[in-house]
Amino acid sequence: MHANENPALNAVGTDVEVDLSPFLLGYKDGRVKRLLKSSFVAAAENPTANRGVATRDVVVDHSTGVSARLFLPTRTAMAGRRLPIVVYIHGGSFCTESAFCRTYHCYATSLAASAEAIVVSVEYRLAPEHPIPTAYDDAWSALRWVASLTDPWLANYADPRRTFLAGDSAGGNIAYHTTVRASRDGGMGVDIEGMIIVQPYFWGVERLPSEAVWDGAAVLPAHRVDWLWPFVTAGQAGNEDPRLNPPDEEIASLTCRRVLVAVAEKDTLRERGCRLFARIRDYYAHTGGEATLVESEGEDHGFHLYSPLRATSRRLMESIVRFINQPPAPELDGGLLWHAIMDGKRISRSSTMTTPELIILGVPSRPFRDIFGYGMDMKHHCSGSSLTTCMAYGTSKIGGGRGKAASSKKANYGLFTGPVRPNKACKGPAAAPLPGGTQAIKNFF
Repeated sequence: MHANENPALNAVGTDVEVDLSPFLLGYKDGRVKRLLKSSFVAAAENPTANRGVATRDVVVDHSTGVSARLFLPTRTAMAGRRLPIVVYIHGGSFCTESAFCRTYHCYATSLAASAEAIVVSVEYRLAPEHPIPTAYDDAWSALRWVASLTDPWLANYADPRRTFLAGDSAGGNIAYHTTVRASRDGGMGVDIEGMIIVQPYFWGVERLPSEAVWDGAAVLPAHRVDWLWPFVTAGQAGNEDPRLNPPDEEIASLTCRRVLVAVAEKDTLRERGCRLFARIRDYYAHTGGEATLVESEGEDHGFHLYSPLRATSRRLMESIVRFINQPPAPELDGGLLWHAIMDGKRISRSSTMTTPELIILGVPSRPFRDIFGYGMDMKHHCSGSSLTTCMAYGTSKIGGGRGKAASSKKANYGLFTGPVRPNKACKGPAAAPLPGGTQAIKNFF
């Protein structure tokens, strides 16, 4: 059983104090019921059943039990070249999901295989049992562990000069603040090449135009987003918290050379993500750096996780892979480097303009297909339908909790050379104007 898992906290009750559907219900007596369901997946160092990606679980901080799952694309590693590192922080409103669940295991596998990168997926402790800033501290511990290169996979196959921090939703917020912390700690010894935040969670007290009306279908209605931060901080902070709306001086402290922000057209968090991007872009226009904004048309929050085979999900993954694998960003003298895609071809330009073009991924051509069984449940719940509940799970020390198969007792750091087969388990409000008069390149391919 994971450290956060407590059957008593998931008993059925009627006195709901905080409704964070489709993620969690909080009761007046302190109980919580987690609503998302995503099955546990054990790590396996044999890559033949996992798209050529070996996986292994490690404890990164023995004092807290914080752990991570490593994903290594073995054939690329065997080729002898050093691989970029992606420290990935999962979403789930700070209070659900896991690096070990099927959704994020499959996503990290796909990212590692597609980008030919070592992915370190962080298993941080969940709120409300462990309120913010616990998740921030756990992500920081994981980044410091990665920078130490004490793990044999990192020591033997990683290129620490190409380290990326990435995350989605709440994980995007955590990734941003971890990048800021790394930028301010010059003695940590890690060089952050880039930050990737997908549909990141940022918020504020005042409603933005796109947040004022809920159409009844969006995954994240604004009134429920309002309740999240006070809940996950145990009442110690409200929506005026600068951790939800970063001040200019914090953005000015960023030292990573490249930033990618991805938003979804129908996502309630879209406008906040666009505004954060615009502020980072304007800062980089004066100091040098690269800023990329990717928007997925016709999509809502988390679509790429719950339907990864969909065309828009593939295009988003392709954009992230290109961002990771392009040559390191050059040192720019007061200029802004930005990238766009037109007709499937990558265009690179250097300019002193402060309005980079935007990558827009075309409207999907086929209906939503939820291969994991609960992406659509999230939407149904928002519309008033019932949702299957599951036990809460958070973090634990590897080998000592739920899913004992998660850790192999036998240390094996070798790479398998057998044939690789596809991972069959992985088959299966109106948009606000873009900031700064951004042009849109629409790609329907």
